[in-house]
Amino acid sequence: MHLTDSFAELRAGDSIALSGFIYTARDAAHKRMIEMLDEGKPLPFPIAGSTVYYAGPSPTAPGQIIGSIGPTTSGRMDAYTPRLLSLGLKGMIGKGSRSAEVIRAMVEQGAVYFAAIGGAGALLASCVQSDEALAFEDLGTEAIHRLRIENFPVIVAIDSKGRNIYERQ
Repeated sequence: MHLTDSFAELRAGDSIALSGFIYTARDAAHKRMIEMLDEGKPLPFPIAGSTVYYAGPSPTAPGQIIGSIGPTTSGRMDAYTPRLLSLGLKGMIGKGSRSAEVIRAMVEQGAVYFAAIGGAGALLASCVQSDEALAFEDLGTEAIHRLRIENFPVIVAIDSKGRNIYERQ
């Protein structure tokens, strides 16, 4: 599935392979993005229609595009996520459950949360075709990167209707 496609037909539990451009951002980057918005400054990338991967790449080995890039715990971004969703954030990739507030905002905005497999950072790195550091390079692994991915394996954890694999019985 290309990241420019509509996510409306995706259902919680679907296994898919994503292709296109995503942006990495973890806790510190999210905090700075909210501070920028509070100050009336533009974000370092166009948030509307974008997908953010909650990850920070490990150092890149010689001859590689990127280091291991496994997902981080998404709940750490929950305080910032509703605001970004209100600006048009379309998708998020991480691991673990999300707060009720985030899920409500996702349903309101038609956004989707994808789960990536924790512990598979080297495999996920093999799906990265290009890596460009965009902002906050002083944060090291928490800097914002623009990645072009091909066949990046994820599971739809929470779909745009609020169906949630973490709540299945």
